Amino acid sequence: MDGHMITSNLWLGIGLLGQMLFSARFLVQWIASERQGRSIIPMAFWWLSLAGGVTLLCYALARRDPVFVIGQASGLVVYLRNLRLIRAEAASKLAAKVAA
Repeated sequence: MDGHMITSNLWLGIGLLGQMLFSARFLVQWIASERQGRSIIPMAFWWLSLAGGVTLLCYALARRDPVFVIGQASGLVVYLRNLRLIRAEAASKLAAKVAA
């Protein structure tokens, strides 16, 4: 096997891993919602979104696909912002609990 084929297969594996991580978030959200009996978005959804998004962004960069790069990069902004908002809310609740 030549080096190009090995590299190509490696990037294909990275792309598939990213897609599996990204898709797993829907399964996590579905299970969490079924357990709660209402629609919720658990923290794992955002972490899987971030992990899958970063992996797919690397794949898109390796493929030099600007449409794919823009799509994945913009999604990362949303995932990081949601994780930051969740952390800020948790810190605020903890501070209120300590103050009470």
